[in-house]
Amino acid sequence: MTQTEKYLDLSLEEVISDRFGRYSKYIIQDRALPDARDGLKPVQRRILYAMFEENNTHDKNYRKAAKTVGTVIGNYHPHGDTSVYDAMVRLSQNWKMRNNLIEMHGNNGSMDGDPPAAMRYTETRLSQIASELLREIHKDTVDFIPNFDDTTKEPTVLPAKFPNLLVNGSTGISAGYATDIPPHNLAEVIDAVIMKIDKPDVNVDKLMTVMQGPDFPTGGIIQGIDGIKKAYETGKGKVVVRGKAKIEPVRGNREQIIIDEIPYDVNKANLVKKIDELRLDRKVEGIAEVRDETDRTGLRIVIELRKDVDSEGILNYLYKNTDLQVTYHFNMVAIQNKTPKLLSLPQLLDAYIDHQKEVFTRQTAFDLKKSKERAHIVEGLIKAISILDKLIETIRASKNKRDAKENIIAKFGFTEQQAEAIVMLQLYRLTNTDILSLEKEMEELQKKINQYEAILNDEKKLYQNIKKDLRSMKKTYKTPRQTTIEKEIEEITIGIEVTVASEDVLVSVTRDGYIKRTSLRSYTASNGKGFAIKDDDHLISMIEMNTTDDILLFTNRGNYLYLPVHKLPDIRWKDIGQHISNLVTLEQDEFIIQCIPIRQFDDNHYLIFITENGMIKKSKLKDYEAKTYTRPLIAIKLNEGDQVIQVLQTDGNKEVFIASNVGYGLWFHESELKPIGIRASGVKSIDLKTNEKVISGQVFTEEEKVNLIAITQRGACKRMKLNQFEKSNRARRGSIMLRELKNKPHRLRGFFMVTNEEKICFRTTEGQQHTIEPLGFSISDRYSNGSFIIDSDHDGEVSHVWKKAIYEQPFREIENN
Repeated sequence: MTQTEKYLDLSLEEVISDRFGRYSKYIIQDRALPDARDGLKPVQRRILYAMFEENNTHDKNYRKAAKTVGTVIGNYHPHGDTSVYDAMVRLSQNWKMRNNLIEMHGNNGSMDGDPPAAMRYTETRLSQIASELLREIHKDTVDFIPNFDDTTKEPTVLPAKFPNLLVNGSTGISAGYATDIPPHNLAEVIDAVIMKIDKPDVNVDKLMTVMQGPDFPTGGIIQGIDGIKKAYETGKGKVVVRGKAKIEPVRGNREQIIIDEIPYDVNKANLVKKIDELRLDRKVEGIAEVRDETDRTGLRIVIELRKDVDSEGILNYLYKNTDLQVTYHFNMVAIQNKTPKLLSLPQLLDAYIDHQKEVFTRQTAFDLKKSKERAHIVEGLIKAISILDKLIETIRASKNKRDAKENIIAKFGFTEQQAEAIVMLQLYRLTNTDILSLEKEMEELQKKINQYEAILNDEKKLYQNIKKDLRSMKKTYKTPRQTTIEKEIEEITIGIEVTVASEDVLVSVTRDGYIKRTSLRSYTASNGKGFAIKDDDHLISMIEMNTTDDILLFTNRGNYLYLPVHKLPDIRWKDIGQHISNLVTLEQDEFIIQCIPIRQFDDNHYLIFITENGMIKKSKLKDYEAKTYTRPLIAIKLNEGDQVIQVLQTDGNKEVFIASNVGYGLWFHESELKPIGIRASGVKSIDLKTNEKVISGQVFTEEEKVNLIAITQRGACKRMKLNQFEKSNRARRGSIMLRELKNKPHRLRGFFMVTNEEKICFRTTEGQQHTIEPLGFSISDRYSNGSFIIDSDHDGEVSHVWKKAIYEQPFREIENN
């Protein structure tokens, strides 16, 4: 007869919520998080207990790991053998554990992430310090519960005679919780525990006088004491951990970087691979070779550098861009009272102290009970020897052992336990010598009983015994600190020379925004001829620079672009440059008016901006140092309808000359301009009337032998000397330099100061382009209109004038000095 199935009518949400809740509770409490008392996860605790029960201890021979794994999964941990073996291997890895809990023969993995040998090949045993976690476990110091199949019992926690959670740390991820507790130095942690026992209200600052911070088995350097303090106060915090590296000289006037310690939990092979990839991809310049020379004597990574490179800069780059420096995040979560909690350092210490108080109390009570039981037996034996003849007579008259026990209990008043001991007594013990040893034993037992009772009745003495045991642990197992702690987090600065190959190149920029850098070899091969440029465009700058330099490009709309030279497209001299819009977006009617090369931003140089509507602004060059090259930046605030016509670089002690379209020129000293901010619009440079505008602005020194060249829309060119003008003040009308005509008056299209063999180019409305050598013209007075160089009626009026770009080497003098 079949039985009718019974079904529960439950919603899916209710079922899933209930099942996942149970699962979450299990993995939080019984899998991924350590106990605050012994610092162990369940699988670790079961491994250690199974090895202890099997007498697989440090004073015995090694035993096959597979045997221990079998015992663990057969008796205590019903999960896969791989997970158990992996946990066992981790407890044996001296680059993971500050104090190994398991000793292993055979391959137990490596810092390179190599897997361990299979468990059938390796042998293990408990380490000596692991035995301290289990010491006195059979003295009723901890609670035991039935195992998964009720065939035996297992401990819920180990006695943990040293604070394992802080010493070896822990890491794990469960449902909704994760933990990251770093390892510490055993001696320092014990000192902190003792301090907390002596002064329960001690603060973190005081604790950190004895417990400096984490002490990783891999050494390294921790930076940021404030991060450690915050973590100890709240349970959360972060510090910077970097490997230890030094720069050593080698033959050939070169250097090499030696890394002998790496950050905790960093895969060494991946670190070496990453550094070598940086070399191959030329992300960092100057690395010749990367070698891993790690052997039995210790870790050693060698980075050979090329000649004459910035070793410190390369090391800083590795700190910033590889796992040679990492951020360690404290997240001190542990199970306390069956609940996951984020614990501060004082709370972790209190959890351990409370555990030890209970362990020592139960241990002392157990010892007291055993001593009293033994004293009771010894008392019976002493009494038995004193009535030995009568006792023997009574036993001989008895039928059997049970009858003998009952007879001596009834006749002499012994207890059941004493009677059992008497009937089991061996004849050789019945001597005069034995009575003395029994009396001595009784005396010693009474002393122990008094000591145990005193400990149980006096909390102070209980703590004294805990501290005594901890000091014994410290004396036996203390090791020197391996991790160095530095107060501040060092700010990493990386010079551009580290990431960019230093090379002299030729930077060319056109008015319409075509830009490129060209190798000097390509320029020389073409003899400087055949420069590719579009019609109606012209070259405004041709500058020899280094790839580690920068340029500032200024536009007519008052914006500027900050561009590192190494970011410019590398294009042959005879090929057209790349349009600036591929690097930065400009507006449709925006064009380049000036290119200023920069090797270093300093406080001794300034920029002067001159606008079409007569405004002038002076700002510090340093203010234009930027961090971005992906968008235009504001250089000057322009009024509506105005535009920038000139940007000039000065040293703060130049002369300024402003020319207007109607032929007025104003000369004044730069000192009349006070430096103002980037977003300011400036002050009036020259007094303009309606429909007048500024054509040009120039800066110079009075020592320079400059020639003033003016070109009008009617095609006239005029050369003047500076001494024909009087020096004045800013915002004046200036001096006339064109003769006013009633019919077809001349209007300036270009005004320049030229020296040596400089040339002037201009374009007409008819599309014709001309080049002149202005120093070939004779000097005219201020009131003439110069000499005609074209027939404007036939060739068209002059529409645009510029000075022909020449090959500049602005930094060559600096380099030579």
